[in-house]
Amino acid sequence: MMMSRFSQFIRHSSFAHCALNLVLLSALLFSLGGCAQVKSLFSSNDDEDEQEIRLSAQTLAGKGIDEYSNARYYKARKYFDQILDYYPFSPEAMLAQLKAADSNYYMENYQEALMLYHEFEERYPTNEAIPYVMYHIAMSHYQQIDRIDRDTNGAENAIREFSKLLRAFPNSPYSNEAKARIRAANEFMVNHEYFVVEFYLRTEKYEEALTRLQYLVSTYPDASITPKARQLLERLEAGDPPGFNLSAWFKDTLLPDWTLFSDEEQDKALKDESPQQ
Repeated sequence: MMMSRFSQFIRHSSFAHCALNLVLLSALLFSLGGCAQVKSLFSSNDDEDEQEIRLSAQTLAGKGIDEYSNARYYKARKYFDQILDYYPFSPEAMLAQLKAADSNYYMENYQEALMLYHEFEERYPTNEAIPYVMYHIAMSHYQQIDRIDRDTNGAENAIREFSKLLRAFPNSPYSNEAKARIRAANEFMVNHEYFVVEFYLRTEKYEEALTRLQYLVSTYPDASITPKARQLLERLEAGDPPGFNLSAWFKDTLLPDWTLFSDEEQDKALKDESPQQ
């Protein structure tokens, strides 16, 4: 009887021990990375070709630049993103961050581009590419300027960022264009104000139109539309608002071509190429 109970205990103990070992082995395999690692542990040499081979940072950078140079920005961004994901502290990470931002910019993903440009600016504040980065931050806002009947955030942000660039790097290759685009964005702001005046006049809200015109003339005295705005203001002050010929006072007033405000011919040499290329 004693031997029978002992044998039964041994059988139960051995079963428990094996079960515990299986649990521990499963936990170990899971901690090593889950199903993919389990497969690799038990796979034969014939399966090695099926394993994913991670490219080096240098290889990814080369492939990314090749795609970028051929304007295949979506594919280029994929390579640069892999560098940022897998090799964030590699020498190639700085290039990847800048060119991922550029790729988003040229795909018109301006919010994504802005995020990456700002991150680059914070991480590498003394890098020689900072004027280029600040220019593209401003341009990312400028490219989002909408019609005059929409909000003016794009124009306001572009003016702010171009002004920052001029203060920080007044002699950069982007200075002349920055000044011209600031003037164009200001013209857009004026045109927006003038559009609001038209709305008030069409709805016969003459006092509101008068107030808006006074603001326009005092705030933007040198804008292209200001002489016409002054004439319209004089008529409103005289109690003679335009009637049936109202449309003659309001033409299509969109964002003007920035080159109309450029003073130097060397703008044509400007600079859509990164110093990092």
